[in-house]
Amino acid sequence: MRAIEPLWTIEDVSDYLGVPVKTLYQWKWRGEGPPVSKIGRHLRYNPAKVRAWADEPAEAA
Repeated sequence: MRAIEPLWTIEDVSDYLGVPVKTLYQWKWRGEGPPVSKIGRHLRYNPAKVRAWADEPAEAA
């Protein structure tokens, strides 16, 4: 049986990506950044989706 990885908090994602928590809130507000779910009053991230988002090539400006 495959173990399910727990969801990450905003602090976990901040540490993983090396960006401030405030940046993650701004990205969410603007509809940018890794996909996020709101569970109750808390933001939670699927670690696999965060990793996939981080591995995507940057968009050309």
